[in-house]
Amino acid sequence: MASIKNLKKDINYVLGDVIEYALDVSALKNQAKKIDVIIDEAIETFDALIEKVNAKDVENKKAHFKSVNQELENKAKALVEKISKL
Repeated sequence: MASIKNLKKDINYVLGDVIEYALDVSALKNQAKKIDVIIDEAIETFDALIEKVNAKDVENKKAHFKSVNQELENKAKALVEKISKL
């Protein structure tokens, strides 16, 4: 992990891209209500991950940030799969 700053940027960019993809699919398939739920989930994921990154009471920081990065990957994949199923 290069830095906390880069991890925060990764979280922002990845989930931002997921939201953008969701909006594109929404425009094409007229699935606004289902897409809104997925976008809300992406926003909740963003908030939870940023909160974990900002946690001060972490013993092993390297392992903690690695787990946050892995969680980001897993959640982003899950969100993209939900969008693709629409």
